Amino acid sequence: MHPYASLPSRSFWRSAVGERSPDAITGLWSPAFPIGQDEPVLTVGSCFARHIGPALLAEGMNWYDAEPPPPGLTVAERDARHYGHFSFRTGNVYNAAALLQWLAWAFGESTPPDEVWEQDGRFFDPCRPAVEPDGHATPDAVLAAREHTLAAIRTAVAKAGCLIFTLGLTEAWRDRATGTVHQVCPGTVRGRFDPDRHVFHNFTVAEVHRDLTAAVALARRANPGLRVLLTVSPVPLTATATAGHALTATTYSKSVLRAAAGQLAQELDHVDYFPAYEIVTGHPFKAACYEPNLRTVSPDGVAVVMRHFFDALHGDDAPHGQGEAAEPRPAARRAPADRGEDLWCEDAVLDYYDRGGRHRHSGEVPPAR
Repeated sequence: MHPYASLPSRSFWRSAVGERSPDAITGLWSPAFPIGQDEPVLTVGSCFARHIGPALLAEGMNWYDAEPPPPGLTVAERDARHYGHFSFRTGNVYNAAALLQWLAWAFGESTPPDEVWEQDGRFFDPCRPAVEPDGHATPDAVLAAREHTLAAIRTAVAKAGCLIFTLGLTEAWRDRATGTVHQVCPGTVRGRFDPDRHVFHNFTVAEVHRDLTAAVALARRANPGLRVLLTVSPVPLTATATAGHALTATTYSKSVLRAAAGQLAQELDHVDYFPAYEIVTGHPFKAACYEPNLRTVSPDGVAVVMRHFFDALHGDDAPHGQGEAAEPRPAARRAPADRGEDLWCEDAVLDYYDRGGRHRHSGEVPPAR
């Protein structure tokens, strides 16, 4: 006897993948801990993470919105100002260093910079330049709005049962003067780029693991019962600052994030990893979850990911539509209609700087996001 003799069928490629249609590939995730139907769940991360909150609500679960919109805003105004995107209005948080940064500011481990960007008489937060597309009337209003978000983070972390964090990128821009990790390169969405001040950094596995470990520890000091579910966004890089090819840069970035997240999930019982990245990008699924641009995950693709999530969470992981014994089922649970990542993904603005792309040729300029 040896260990392979007693493994379940899901552990073998032929029976788990090779002899199944994509719809019949199941058992990709075995939750390390339950998430109760009424348990407050927080979501934050890259643009793909924007889909998770609405999907949780559509499933009847308790997605916790710690920073709801003020009354009187239209749906379009709430969306433009990033209300309801995540559990708090940080904007997209693409990497572990940025998550750690927000938590450290919220819980007093470090002090956020007081720098404010000005454009056309309006003032913007360098830490989340797209959250208020029309800016603020004064610099003090920028800092007050940020403090409101930091208070929301403190409240949310203290109340939550689970935090779902979606890692998106390893490429980042740091400010030599303040130490701030920016969401996007200054000068792309807002602000001005200063080559002597703003430096490119591509995180390694060790660095991502270090920052994730510190972020989880900081959150659990505020809430010892908090559990963390990590995912990796399947959305490729819009552009790479490495001067390499976008495809190989994406492979590096996602591999690093996947390795670091998986390592931490192996080390800590209160951390788990959900394979959203594998469900969308795995070659057995034949890129069926992407739009024709091979970057944006389609609404049906999002629904497939969430179907795997909820089926595993609820212990209902039977094949979908495969074989005589399989029950006919909907293709997937779907959250309310979505319009794709690019409308609210700061990283997507980089597409406008593509010298070979239609935006550059047509003379378009990046929109204010």
